[in-house]
Parts: sequence; C-alpha cells; structure tokens
Amino acid sequence: MQLYTRTAGTGLPVVLLHAFPLSSAMWLAQREGLARACRVITPDLRGFGGSRLGDDEPSLDLMADDVARVLDGEGVERAVIGGLSMGGYVTMAFCRRHPDRVLGVILAATKASPDAAPARDNRERIAQAVLADGSGVLVEEVLPGLIGTTTKQRRAMVFGRVKGLVQSAPPKAVAWAQRAMAARPDSFDTLAALKVPALVLVGDEDELAPPADARAMAGAVQDGRLEVISKAGHLIAVEQPEAFNAAVERFLSSELAGVSRSHE
Repeated sequence: MQLYTRTAGTGLPVVLLHAFPLSSAMWLAQREGLARACRVITPDLRGFGGSRLGDDEPSLDLMADDVARVLDGEGVERAVIGGLSMGGYVTMAFCRRHPDRVLGVILAATKASPDAAPARDNRERIAQAVLADGSGVLVEEVLPGLIGTTTKQRRAMVFGRVKGLVQSAPPKAVAWAQRAMAARPDSFDTLAALKVPALVLVGDEDELAPPADARAMAGAVQDGRLEVISKAGHLIAVEQPEAFNAAVERFLSSELAGVSRSHE
C-alpha cells in the first residue's frame, strides 16, 4: 500500500498524520508554516484523500506500517512522528511497531486510553450508517465535535472548510477507520516506554479528547511536555494554526536541536 503524500520544506523530517475523517489537506497551514523549520511529510492515511483503501482488515497497526513505507519512499530512516486525533492513535501504533525509527513524538488532540464499550458500539453504528446512507451522519454527529465553540462563533470559513473535508470522506474508508479505532489497545505502556521526547498538544475547548486526557499522556512519558492551545477545540491545527505551529517549532528547537542540525 503506497500512500499519497504531500511534502514541504527541508531538514529534520516531521510526519504529521491527519484526523478522522479528514485527509492531509487539513495540514495546509503546517506545510506552509513549518516548512522553514523542518521537512513536513503529510500522508493521506489509507482510504482517505488520494490513498487507496485496499482489502485488508481494519487495523491501526497496518496504518502504522503504511507510514513506515512512506518513510522508506521518502528516503528517511528516522523521523519525528506526529498525529492529531486518529493520527495520534496511528502515531502510538507506530511507536510500538517501529520504535527505532522515531526521533520524537507529537500527540495532538488524542488519547492513550482505549474506547469503552459504548464508544465502540457508537463507532460501529456510525460505520454502518455511513455505508448505508453516505456522509450525512458525519455532518450531523461527528462534525460538531471536531470544532471548538470559539471557531463556531467567530470563524465561519474554518468551519466551512472542515465541513467540506468531512463531506468528501469516502464511506468505505470511514467505516474501516472507525472499526480500526474501536479495536485500539491501551497505549499508556507505549508512552511509558518512549525513549524520545514527546509533545502533547490539546485545545482548551476540546470535548472529544479533553485537557485531562492530554495531561495524563504527558505525565506518562519520561520526557513529555504539554501545551494547551486556547480558543481551540479538537482540530487545533486547523482552528489555531499559528499557535500549533509555534508549539511544534519550540519543541523541535529545544528538544531536538542537535538532531535538527544533523539534517541540515
């Protein structure tokens, strides 16, 4: 499986994995804003954007292995691996399966705990609804939770852009990803085993992966730092791109300065 990938900039490779049910299009402001600081690699996870879904059973491990092949294709041995929401789940799976390829970790608007039974049941309900009736259920039920109150009130263009990305999500990919996420394991042991620095980012208005979850994740990592981004909900990279990019740049310059210089 070869993922469609957008890349910008040079230097330290930083992979950013997108949220559900979006695509790498959500990282536009990061490709533009971070390209001066690093090499930004943004794949479409399987089934989304320009990437095929294939016939494999739903699996975050499979998605992580796809990302390892992206690194192979880019000629990159080790990279900073980061993701937002579903992309964070894939990042943690990548840390389990390919720890020797990780220079640092960025976990944004995500959580290390597995789904409780009601959440798993809800994912399956949405998967079946999308396969039967299309993206309507995503707009009605998923979209509202992706965006914070401030964005809904003050940033109509941002909300409209996210709505368009949600509506364009392929139903089969949506169902596949929901089932992959529902089966994910507890990842706190994965975080505790990290030998590299980690940045945990969360929006202060995020109700899907609230600040309490972010604090628990940052506390589980030996070398973890937490940054809370104000006036942002779940999609912090889209809602507050300047603040998101600044936090990533601070992390790269402070925690990975020596590594960054070796890639110049």
